Amino acid sequence: MSTNVGRIDEAAAAGALAGVTRVRPRRPRRPKDAGKSFVLTFTLIAVLAAFLSPMVRSALVSLKTPAQLSETDAPLLPSLPRQFNYEGKDVDIYVVPMPDGSTRELALVKPGRASSQFVDPANPGAGLIAWQGAWRTLDRAWELAPAWQNYVDVWNLIDFPRLLFNTVALALISMVGTLVSCTLVAYGFARFRFPGRSLLFTILIATIFLPGAVTIIPTYTMFSKLGWVGTWLPLLVPTFFANAFDVFLIRQYFLTIPREMDEAASIDGAGPFRTLVSVILPQAWPAIIAVAIFHLVYAWNDFFNPLIYLSTRPELQPLAVGLQRFNGIHYRNPAYVQAGTLMTMLVPVLLFLIFQRVFTRGVVITGVDK
Repeated sequence: MSTNVGRIDEAAAAGALAGVTRVRPRRPRRPKDAGKSFVLTFTLIAVLAAFLSPMVRSALVSLKTPAQLSETDAPLLPSLPRQFNYEGKDVDIYVVPMPDGSTRELALVKPGRASSQFVDPANPGAGLIAWQGAWRTLDRAWELAPAWQNYVDVWNLIDFPRLLFNTVALALISMVGTLVSCTLVAYGFARFRFPGRSLLFTILIATIFLPGAVTIIPTYTMFSKLGWVGTWLPLLVPTFFANAFDVFLIRQYFLTIPREMDEAASIDGAGPFRTLVSVILPQAWPAIIAVAIFHLVYAWNDFFNPLIYLSTRPELQPLAVGLQRFNGIHYRNPAYVQAGTLMTMLVPVLLFLIFQRVFTRGVVITGVDK
């Protein structure tokens, strides 16, 4: 018997070894495949560069001073003309072509129509250098000079800490209201059977197609009669009554969770609310986080609703409205406008980068029905 077992083990080992030896080696990449991969990568990089070019330009403009912006021949980077102090006077430095074909950076001390005199900033004691030609055709030498002070000025002028607090408070409170209300409504549509469930869900989804402009006047009239205009209540209270888009996303994810888990929880004595908290929600974090990020970005960028209800209360306005008011005052200085815009965009971008994996997973899964 032991001999047979030993033979079986030897045969199994030989079969496993044979299986390992029969693995095909990876074929080397052909030049044609490498060329396709290069073209695809280059195309994606070009598209990404074109997409990010406005943001890069905004960042560069935000680091310039009004004097730099007024220079017609200034480079794209925030720069100032290089200058040299000659005999107590600041003179500009130009890139001067020399007779031997080289170029030198020289300071213009005596301009002329056909002939000008320059001095070498590195060796001013060597005397004046005569150059034949029109000095206006020369390119000035520039030095990098970013104006980081612009961000400090905007921080103080716009009262950024107060606006940031208002925006974060509105976004977080409304996010809590959205998650609580939408989760409960989605749980009811996903797990409970009651008469008219399909009809009610269809009506709920149909509200997505209702234009917001249709409800502006009656909604404002209602909040005005309640005395809520000029407060945060019109922006916060509606979030505690769910919305069709987020209910649909959460419901679709709940449907992917097997009902057998609900039945097992009920056998152990768990009620519907206990099942939601202990069974459903721990498995639905991708959808919950996706909805939370969706709402945070929406609340952060919301401009129209705060403008309507908080137009007379600047101290309660969020960043979107405060930035528009700031831009109207400092529109003559594009650097301030771009600096304020980039500071406002920073928090949503960082939030997306931190939760990118969970956010992408939640968006993909919530669109798949069971």
